[in-house]
Amino acid sequence: MNQGRRLLDRLTAWSPVLLLGGLAALTYWLDAQVQPPQPRRDGNSRHDPDLYVERFRAMSFAPDGQVSQSLSAQRAEHFPDDDSIELTAPAIVLTEPGRPRFAVTADKAVVAGTREAIAFSGNVRAVRDPAAPAAKGAAATPPGGTGGSVTVATEYLRVLPKQGRADTPRPVTITDARGIINAVGMELDNDAKTLKLKSGVRGTIQPNSPAK
Repeated sequence: MNQGRRLLDRLTAWSPVLLLGGLAALTYWLDAQVQPPQPRRDGNSRHDPDLYVERFRAMSFAPDGQVSQSLSAQRAEHFPDDDSIELTAPAIVLTEPGRPRFAVTADKAVVAGTREAIAFSGNVRAVRDPAAPAAKGAAATPPGGTGGSVTVATEYLRVLPKQGRADTPRPVTITDARGIINAVGMELDNDAKTLKLKSGVRGTIQPNSPAK
């Protein structure tokens, strides 16, 4: 009985020390959990290329076997930190059935890691060809209308290939059969055959010629 009493007294006397030790250990553990991870030494945390390809061309095919999209460049570099691809002298061409041909060239481009967007920069030139001839019995597109060829020149252009869309917040010059327009900011929808200008719009446009 006395021996048990002495053990209880010792535990009671040491309890503040045990409590403080436990708190110190808990604090150390929590601190270790919230510390940022140590940087890896394999280069994955830096924006350095892990491989490159020169003078390449990649293509996507429609169900009928025809080329629907093609992407070519003088050089392509892959970056493992964000899975992006940087291109030198890129050219993308969309030739999907039922849509006007759409082509973009530039000095450089970056393909996002998701592969959903391509950002072109430097001497960007985008050309949407005229719409395909209307089917027999369908209304024809008026000369100089939205079915004509359109050329866009700018220093930056983002293209969403799967959506057939392109946009830029930068100054642009748009040229078609009716004239030339300068503006700041643009949205191009290849499917809807529409072109939306944001601000600073100015230029010269000739009225549509009457259909013959």
